[in-house]
Amino acid sequence: MLQLSGITKSYGGRRVLDEVAFDVRPGRLTGFVGGNGAGKTTTMRIVLGVLAKDAGSVTLDGVEVTASDRRRFGYMPEERGLYPKMKVHEHIVYLARLHGFSKADAATRATALLERLGLGERLGDNVETLSLGNQQRAQIAAALVHDPQVLILDEPFSGLDPLAVDVVAGVLQERAAAGAAVLFSSHQLDVVERLCDDLVIIAGGTIRAAGPRDALRAQHSTRRFELVSASDAGWLRSEPGVEVLDFDGGYAVFDADSDETAQRVLRRAVAQGDVASFAPQHPTLAQIFKEVIQ
Repeated sequence: MLQLSGITKSYGGRRVLDEVAFDVRPGRLTGFVGGNGAGKTTTMRIVLGVLAKDAGSVTLDGVEVTASDRRRFGYMPEERGLYPKMKVHEHIVYLARLHGFSKADAATRATALLERLGLGERLGDNVETLSLGNQQRAQIAAALVHDPQVLILDEPFSGLDPLAVDVVAGVLQERAAAGAAVLFSSHQLDVVERLCDDLVIIAGGTIRAAGPRDALRAQHSTRRFELVSASDAGWLRSEPGVEVLDFDGGYAVFDADSDETAQRVLRRAVAQGDVASFAPQHPTLAQIFKEVIQ
């Protein structure tokens, strides 16, 4: 497990990270979200040793991370970092060779990974001739080709169309399933919510929320329920302790002032007719994000 504890960083008199702490667990996808300037990229660069921290620790399985450990990390920066004049396959092979793989193994790995990322027909093209989306896929291949134990990606879905997002998401899920600890930042909250097992929200250099996705959704939930019934649910409007937010015949979304009120509504709905579904509504990541950064 990669663990950040008490990470602090200042530039001049301005503190940009303040006691940042969270875990990135193996076998899980951790989404790292925050607005521009919130501290995401600075945090990632400290983990990678690119920037020095002022205080705190970065540990891997309980031991302070070393330069040797970081050779087992994979990193994709937000900025383009590939050599534009190199051919795509040649470039990924070159990076695999830097990590100690033989020429044959490096070539096999590069081919399989690029094909998995949808670049099988572009292996011989120069990087600079690729579209921005395909350059993004190539950068992801560069971060993955050596099977890193820890994978850190800064905006990996930037510039990708919906089909490419699904391809890259599938690759990241496969790496997590194989045991890698995966941390990625993204402004695309819908993608983060769909993919991640764990979430970290940062604003103003401080962690505002962190933990398993479902636990955070439950923590920030209100008593909001969705009712789908075969009979008209107009009676909800006069039910004590209920505020109807959305209504269409047998469909209603409402807030209840207590769990007892919600149960009373359910009993009355059952008495009125067949109930197709009655379930709590959990907040979206976008709603949680807005709540915790205020």
